[in-house]
Amino acid sequence: MTGSTPTSPAAARRRRGLTPEAAATAIEQACRDLRLPTVRTRFEDMLTVAHKEQLTYEGFLADLLLAECDDRARRRSVRRVKAAGFPRQKWLADFDFDANPNVNPATINSLASCVWVRKGEPLCLIGDSGTGKSHLLIGLGTAAAEAGFRVRYTLATKLVNELVEAADEKLLAKT
Repeated sequence: MTGSTPTSPAAARRRRGLTPEAAATAIEQACRDLRLPTVRTRFEDMLTVAHKEQLTYEGFLADLLLAECDDRARRRSVRRVKAAGFPRQKWLADFDFDANPNVNPATINSLASCVWVRKGEPLCLIGDSGTGKSHLLIGLGTAAAEAGFRVRYTLATKLVNELVEAADEKLLAKT
């Protein structure tokens, strides 16, 4: 035996004899049981492409599973951005560097790599009102969340209040 789970001969015969409709129903149910939403929704389209491109079984399976992995990574990223609690959506690509020539695009692109986050270094943006600090902070936070980091957006006043309340309740270390 090569490490695969043995299947009873009757079960193998039963699966080989499935009609296309029964196979589609079995795939649908198995995807629900295994929690594979992307495979479930994209299976038919990917099967059509596999037939056209004459993919091997292994190639088709690899494409199908990679699509599931890619979609899960995308959904995780969306959840992290949503959990950060940003007041609005902002992306670094939308920042107008021409409007504030004091902001160096190379510096912002370097910060977007999140090396400073990995090193545990702080970041503080200081400037006059209307210079794009909030846009840059939300954009950098979004980039960090998309890179796999847990991010939380909060105002300094709200953070101070939370810390004071935590200290009163003897939960400061936990907070």
